[in-house]
Amino acid sequence: MPTRSRPIYTDPDKRKSLDDLASLVADGAVIAVGGGLSSREPMALLRAILRRSITGLTVVGSAHGIDIDLLSAGGALTRSSESYVGFEQDFGMAPNYRRALESGAVKAEDSCCYTLVQQLRAAIQGLPFMPMRSVRGTSFPSLHPEYRKMVCPFTGEELLLVPAIEPDVALIHAQYGDARGNLVIQGPPVADLLFAKASRMVLATIEEIVPTSRLGELRGIHIPYFYVTAVSEVPMGAHPTACYPFYAYDRPHTELYYDAARKGADTFCAEYLDIFVHGAADHADYLAQIGGKATRARLASWSGGLEAWKQLYRDGAMA
Repeated sequence: MPTRSRPIYTDPDKRKSLDDLASLVADGAVIAVGGGLSSREPMALLRAILRRSITGLTVVGSAHGIDIDLLSAGGALTRSSESYVGFEQDFGMAPNYRRALESGAVKAEDSCCYTLVQQLRAAIQGLPFMPMRSVRGTSFPSLHPEYRKMVCPFTGEELLLVPAIEPDVALIHAQYGDARGNLVIQGPPVADLLFAKASRMVLATIEEIVPTSRLGELRGIHIPYFYVTAVSEVPMGAHPTACYPFYAYDRPHTELYYDAARKGADTFCAEYLDIFVHGAADHADYLAQIGGKATRARLASWSGGLEAWKQLYRDGAMA
């Protein structure tokens, strides 16, 4: 049951280093990872968490890909309450995630997107549960003995009750923010706004920290400062996922990742983790390893128009 005792964060300057943000994630925490599939996932923060050898995490979320797959390969996860993890937008199954589930290293507690939404809404409103219809007739209730059924006293309809989820930490990557912790997310917000409201702590990496006065001029989803615990300015912090308008999805790097993952855990460790995670001292080192300014310029070329975006993807597919 949610306690709704989460603090209100009012520090006038919440800027910290990326490693300081990662240090706030404790072993065994329930984490909510923002973004989705191949867009705006907090990849730099996840790599920093892996470098700290944090373990025993439970992850909750909707549709994800390389982010949860990477946490699985790095040994950080124990449980997964995701609705989907894969590279369906391009490559297929999530190899590291699948191995972790099949070996028992990670316990799957599959859910669906709307179940998560209702559970977060319950936490936000200080309620122990929310009713829903959408998973009736599926096998989801058999995976979750904590779900309950009830007959609606007004309609006589049988409803499913799902308990509140109050994550310990939400990990979010936003395009813009200020030193106080106000955030602006452009493009699909996925579940990030719900995560921010329901979680006890919110750690945000930001492409560009700007003056507060500028935030009001920006379109997008605005997350108020009092939800946000700490922020860090991390340009290209979502790489290799996209963070429009700054950069597109890096298909060649994702293909490199996926090819290494398909070869098995040992190969993935040698060809990816040891190079781009544990082999990178910090985010600046990671950026240097992926090609630095040249890679950023290549991924920013999408903004030339639709044909430029298509060509960027085609070039990646032929690389």
